Amino acid sequence: MRARPAQLRALLVALTAVVLTAGCMPVPEQPPGSRPAATPGATGTGDLGPEGTDTPEEFEQDMRVAQHVAELYWSQRLGSGFQPVREILTYERDGELDCAGQPLPRNNAVYCSAGDFIAYDVNWAFAAFRQLGDAFVYYLLGHEYAHAIQARLGIRKEFTIEQELQADCMAGAFIGDKVRDKTLSMESDDTKELADGLEAVGDDPDQPWFAPGAHGSPGQRFQSFADGYEESLERCGL
Repeated sequence: MRARPAQLRALLVALTAVVLTAGCMPVPEQPPGSRPAATPGATGTGDLGPEGTDTPEEFEQDMRVAQHVAELYWSQRLGSGFQPVREILTYERDGELDCAGQPLPRNNAVYCSAGDFIAYDVNWAFAAFRQLGDAFVYYLLGHEYAHAIQARLGIRKEFTIEQELQADCMAGAFIGDKVRDKTLSMESDDTKELADGLEAVGDDPDQPWFAPGAHGSPGQRFQSFADGYEESLERCGL
């Protein structure tokens, strides 16, 4: 993510229009999103396509920076009472980690409120990084950190999709606010990376909106992210 933030508003408008009118375009097939018990939410799953050329070292560095910036952001917003997520963990196999006794699946990222940790399938996340770019790393970490903040604030929506779209909005606010204060910067291709990533993790078109584990269509997810990016946390209902 590098400088050119002045271009972002027009790009968000254009890309939102593309995503919202993409009902006839193919979306990657994926299983419906699932959440372990006691977990506010998961980013979602999807076939992220062929690998690119970025290195594990770059991926690890971006994840560390994204964690640091998320902690800085929420400490600024919540003040002295803020407590960082206890731990961020990686795994590679189904059931290698669990949340409240329920095994975490491959190809996913979750926040587990029972243990106050974020965990992600490192192979899946690295494949996403190589295919979609570094901006998606900030979205992934920002979304899961948003679930941790929901837990800290006692936010519990009636339907999963409401919880997930609010977390997308909060991730957008996190990235947008840190671009505006120049902690992060954005290139035009970063916006495309985020749009592609949100399309990849959107629900299957047949997923009912009220189903447990529903996260939202690609269009809904990108719109929620764009709302937070442009208008900050006020647009997210906080």
